[in-house]
Amino acid sequence: MTSVATVAHSQALVPYTPTQDAKSLENTSKTLLRQAAGLVQFQQYEQAIPRVALATQLAPKNHEAWLFLGTLYVQTQKYQKSIDALQQAIAIKPQDPDTLFMLGSAYFQKGDNQKAIDTIQTGLKIKPDNNSALFDLGNAFYKSNKYPDALAQYQKAVKKDPKFWPAINNIGLVNYETGDINGAIQNWQRAIAIDPKAAEPVLAIAVALFAQGKQAEAFAAAEKAIVLDSRYANIQYLKDNLWGDKLLNDTRKLIQTPRVRDFITKAPSKN
Repeated sequence: MTSVATVAHSQALVPYTPTQDAKSLENTSKTLLRQAAGLVQFQQYEQAIPRVALATQLAPKNHEAWLFLGTLYVQTQKYQKSIDALQQAIAIKPQDPDTLFMLGSAYFQKGDNQKAIDTIQTGLKIKPDNNSALFDLGNAFYKSNKYPDALAQYQKAVKKDPKFWPAINNIGLVNYETGDINGAIQNWQRAIAIDPKAAEPVLAIAVALFAQGKQAEAFAAAEKAIVLDSRYANIQYLKDNLWGDKLLNDTRKLIQTPRVRDFITKAPSKN
């Protein structure tokens, strides 16, 4: 009897682990994804990540869950984690262009321009009419100093959507870096005509005018841009928005003038 009691006692210490079938796990995963989507609507990306990460563990073959997780990691600037998650998504669905485009964006944000170019081009072979991807590809070429290639992609994007002002704006960036200041101004004016509240082309025009010696016009444009969005008075912010060396150097000259420096100091921050 002692031995029987011992066995019974030992068995009582073994924890009970409930089993769930694949369908139940998949349903739980879907519930977590819905909860995460609700959080994303309020830009609560960090809170959404654990739910989506768990969803991928419960349903590891769910392509959409891995894509969602990779996208969230991009939003929160966790680029290597994004790349890892998106590669999982591609392993499940290799020919999905949206996943390839997001992976290309992650590579670009991480600073790996060549991988960004290769990945986005692969996606464009499948879905060639995606304007955002054309724009991202142009940006990757631009950061690689491949200005003709960048220009070609921006122009494709504008041809597909003539009101896609960010591409027109970046054509102006290429113009400026390659010495065509007048062409740059014309493209930035085109961008402003589409979106008058876009601060970036307004400040870019101010810098170009200042470089041409048109100080009064430059000061007025710079002040307008800073009122529209005070972040554009920050050189690092401009660099993050792909402003090239020539434009940045001329921007420094403008914002270091007493008038603009004083205006920046007194201007209320709206962002």
